[in-house]
Formats: sequence, C-alpha cells, structure tokens
Amino acid sequence: MMNIAKEHKVNEQIRVRQIRLIGAEGEQVGIIDTRDAMNMAREASMDLVMVSPQAVPPVCRLLDYGRFRYEQQQNEKENRKRARAQEVKAIKFRVKIDGNDFKTKTGHVRRFLEEGHKVKVTIMFRGRERTHPELGERILVRVAETLADIGAPEGTPSMMGMDMNMIMTPKAAPVPKKERTDDAPAEGAPTTAAAAPAEAAAKADVADAPAAAPSEAASA
Repeated sequence: MMNIAKEHKVNEQIRVRQIRLIGAEGEQVGIIDTRDAMNMAREASMDLVMVSPQAVPPVCRLLDYGRFRYEQQQNEKENRKRARAQEVKAIKFRVKIDGNDFKTKTGHVRRFLEEGHKVKVTIMFRGRERTHPELGERILVRVAETLADIGAPEGTPSMMGMDMNMIMTPKAAPVPKKERTDDAPAEGAPTTAAAAPAEAAAKADVADAPAAAPSEAASA
C-alpha cells in the first residue's frame, strides 16, 4: 500500500487546477481537472488524496482515507511492538554477588527473555578482580545454566574495559506435536492396505480346497 504522510492534502485541501489521478485499484487514470477528480471521489464514496505533491502535475489517488489511516496506525503500532521486542536489555552483576541478589537479578533476566528480549548480562570487575576473569565466567555460566529452559548464550563471553559481557537470547517456543486422529488405526492393528492381501489370500484358499467327499448315506 502506498505510504501517505499525515500532512498530505485531502479533498478540498487540494487547490491545484489539474492532477495526475491514480484510481482506487492502482490504475493510471491520467491528467484530469481536480474538479473532475473530486466528482469521481464523491461518486465512489472515496477521498482524493495528494500522494506526490512535488510532481508536475501533482499525483493524487482515490482511496478511503479514514480506513487507510486506521490501517497505517495499526501497522505503526505493530512495528513499534516488534522494535520493543528486539530491544536488548541489560542486567549487571558484581563478582562478589550474594545468593539473594543473584536470584533477584536472574529473575529480571528471565522476565526479559519471556517478553522476547535479548539480554546483555554484564559482570563488573573492581580493582584486582580484573586479574581473575574466571570469577566472572563462573557467574555467567551459572546464569546460563539457571535460565537454560528459556534462553541460551548467543556466543562466548567477551571483555570490554572492566566488564565481561554475555548476550542471552530467548529460545523459540516449542512446536506442539500433532495429536493422533480418531481415524488412525490402533497400535498393532493391520492397516487397510495390509489387510486386503490377507483377505484375498483367504478367499483363494477356499476356492482351491477340494470338494468334500460324499457321505456314506448318499453313496448308499
């Protein structure tokens, strides 16, 4: 759909004498008087919207402007929602973090992952702690293991200045398995294709069997 800015002129706001008109289905109508284009818009219960004011003559289009604005606002809302979902959140840990603080911060990371965000987990080093990067790595491994059910590290931890960083990415939701339909054969039961040859073989055995010998009463 053609992008139309809010400030574009609509209907009586269009004051030029002639325009190049695009129909409601996207067809090229051609250069016509603006008055005639306005009449066409009214007859079709639509709006005349200037979509390219810099062209000579300006380009206008027939459309339902109210409906278009509504759909455009919904699209903008969805775009903002997706942009927020792709936002990278940040949570910082200290090397000497206690159990309660670790649980609280890890809970924040979990909430962000559940909302679909990536999370940058940062270990902040102080002073001589910088000489023991394994302490930070140990915390990051603990975070990843705690949240393994909902997220996973995007890569290996990296140092930047006095900080060690790791990006946690939310896991995709599992695809539900298809349930067995009521028409499916029970386990161990022969399928129709398998049962047909067996039935045909049984009929053949009956046809090839010798006729029964006459009884003694009949021979007498």
